[in-house]
Order: sequence, then C-alpha cells, then structure tokens
Amino acid sequence: MHETPEELGELQALLDSSLSRSTSHLRSIINRERTLTAEQLTRVLTGMCTLALSTVTAKGEPRISGADGHFLHGKWHFGTARDAAKARHLAARPAVSAAHMRGEDLGVFTHGTVEILNPRDGDPAADWPGLLAYFKGFYGDDAFDWDNDVVYYRLHPHWMTVYAPDGATLTASRP
Repeated sequence: MHETPEELGELQALLDSSLSRSTSHLRSIINRERTLTAEQLTRVLTGMCTLALSTVTAKGEPRISGADGHFLHGKWHFGTARDAAKARHLAARPAVSAAHMRGEDLGVFTHGTVEILNPRDGDPAADWPGLLAYFKGFYGDDAFDWDNDVVYYRLHPHWMTVYAPDGATLTASRP
C-alpha cells in the first residue's frame, strides 16, 4: 500500500461520489454490499494489474488496448512506447477510460484524464524520481531506455467504481 491517509480519504470520496452519481441500473449491480472501500481496494490492487485502456482517435473512433497498470497513491499509473498509437492519442486527447477485471470477482472502472509523468521535452512530474525507482524495481533498471523508449502516465480520475461481489474473500488473503 502506497497511499497516505489523505490519499485514501480522496479515493474514498471519489468512490462514494461516483457511485452516488451513477445510474440506477449500475447501482443495482454495484452497491454498498458489492464494492470495496478505498483501503480494501489499495490492498487488492498491488503489483502490476492488466488494464483495458480506451483512447480516442482524431476521427473520434474508440481504441482499446492493454497496459500494465500500477495503482499507486490512489491512482492508476501506466506506460507505453513513446511511438505507440496510444501515446499519440493521449498527447492529443488526454481523456481515457480504464478497466481492470479479474473474472467475475473484481471490476475496477475508471474515467479521467492523464498527466504525462516523463515528457520528452519539459520537466517531469515532481514525484517522477520516486515513481521511476518503483518502476525500475518492478521491471529492472535495464528493461528500457527509460528516458527515450517509454512514456508514463498518471490517470486523474473523475469517476471510479468497484465491483466486488465477495469483498471479504477478495481481501481475506491480503495484508
């Protein structure tokens, strides 16, 4: 768990407000009995979590692709090759939707905008050195040319909801 008490509070407020603003149909599926708290979610989303990430082309056509997601400080972080179509889409249109699903046991659905953490031209995010150390620890120091090959993003969510029909079982084996 990488979250501060303040980050957990912000995440819980986001989860609560997102669910309260959802349609009655969604609330019939995801409700207080079939979701996780912010604290539970951060204990479940550890390490690398595969994301289905949706971007939009210049013509307004949706595109979905996979990304290695890391849930750190209450937000998704992910990377891609600097020359990937996904990177071009996000540079022009930073709105994104992401889903992480584990069968029928867990679904985390997020909408928001991305921030580039390590732009090729310009200053990196203030917390980039710590995040880079985390990513190098996970993937290895020499996995990439970290300055030129990969671009990393932080997804700033404006809506996020969690489906967990058996949260007690899902969180039971987590510290």
